[in-house]
Amino acid sequence: MAEYVRLSAQDASFLHAESPETPMHVGSLAMLEGEPLFDGAGRLRIEDFRSHVESRLHLVPLFRKKLMEVPFGQGRPVWVDDDSFDISYHVRITALPAPGNEEQLKLLCARLQSHLLDRSKPLWELWVVEGLEGGRVGLIQKTHHALVDGVSGVDVATVLLDFTPEPAEYPHEPWEPAPAPNPIQLLVESLWQRGTEPTEIVRSIRGALRGPRRVVKRAAELATSFSTMLSASTVAPKTSLNQRIGQHRRFEGVRTSLDDVKATKNALGGTVNDVVLAGVTSGLRQLLLARGEPVDGVTLRAMVPVSVRDESEHMQLGNRVSAMFVPLPVGEDDPIIRLRIIQQATRELKERKQAVGAEFLVQMTEYAPQTVLSLASRLAHRQRFANLVITNVPGPQQPLYVMGAEMLEAFPIVPLVGNTCVGIAILSYNGQLNLGLHADRDTCTDLALLAEGMEKSFSELRHLASPV
Repeated sequence: MAEYVRLSAQDASFLHAESPETPMHVGSLAMLEGEPLFDGAGRLRIEDFRSHVESRLHLVPLFRKKLMEVPFGQGRPVWVDDDSFDISYHVRITALPAPGNEEQLKLLCARLQSHLLDRSKPLWELWVVEGLEGGRVGLIQKTHHALVDGVSGVDVATVLLDFTPEPAEYPHEPWEPAPAPNPIQLLVESLWQRGTEPTEIVRSIRGALRGPRRVVKRAAELATSFSTMLSASTVAPKTSLNQRIGQHRRFEGVRTSLDDVKATKNALGGTVNDVVLAGVTSGLRQLLLARGEPVDGVTLRAMVPVSVRDESEHMQLGNRVSAMFVPLPVGEDDPIIRLRIIQQATRELKERKQAVGAEFLVQMTEYAPQTVLSLASRLAHRQRFANLVITNVPGPQQPLYVMGAEMLEAFPIVPLVGNTCVGIAILSYNGQLNLGLHADRDTCTDLALLAEGMEKSFSELRHLASPV
């Protein structure tokens, strides 16, 4: 019997937004302890690594599915089993000239992240990199945003990795691909779904009207939320951070201690995320000043994704993401005042439930015709609402292992969209807080300056937070 899973409208929007200049996959760069991954002759145990990954794929079944389009574009694409699935295509090996250093690894990562994933196959790749100095092994990951968001991406990582050096044993489960639906059958079922969805809307409205107090409360929340998105500061200021981007990327990493960030938060108030945003703001200020751009009175606007995934959706793939638009006061010279402004702004955005309104708009796309959704996705990525995307995902605060090799550190990577030249992703892991800076290669030749400015800012904030 034919089986398939239809993409949600939000998942499909990442496919519509994709182009050679804007690959829509999320990624990461990790460093692993090397010794357990090599055999007695010093060869990387790549076949064992592939077997290890393949043994866990029954826990993430979408990783063996590929896209199937509905004929004539009359519905959102569906996931179907890849009947020619080959683990060696998805788990690949490459090497740097030994002893490869961190700069070379970042260049390799940026180059791999620049290329689109092949839509005729399951939309993920793992690159195992040998030849690193110190005997370490690099791990570069790419997974299409249609498949995962940040939170579910961390869930997937904790399945493929282990919490102890001894790998968890899973019962062997032979996999047989289910047949894909006949294209005509898929077309008919897609048209039927489109015809019945408006009925579901009416049914939902009728149900809501049976609880008028809930309706009033929800309407008030949405009105308050929309007011924060449609304020005078809706349009982001024009800076060099928003330009037409090309097909090539740069990557930098920033390291700081999670304990230091928490200590700063405890001393100066706010949240860990507020301190991170303040550090990013300071780095952006230094970058714009170095470029000779005016910053006095300038407040950048960052889109900060917010997970709306609850505990019942743990380990479910796909996207459950809303967003807030957070002001970044790069025009403020005092780092403490910058932090205070961000604290107040994020507190007000949460109180006014801006993410609720954004989530509501995303939910409404479930009922949009495919052609309208495609056009809207492309227009959204020519936006003037945000200068950049900043995403922060908490990871496990204990070591993770693969085949007995400890993951020493990891840097997340968020895709660039349309006219945003820089994207920043933050991951906390085992006491560290690492930031991945992903940028267009041609319009952001000075990405290292941004990384340096952020590192100095975290150190400065920690110093200011320390008791005299």
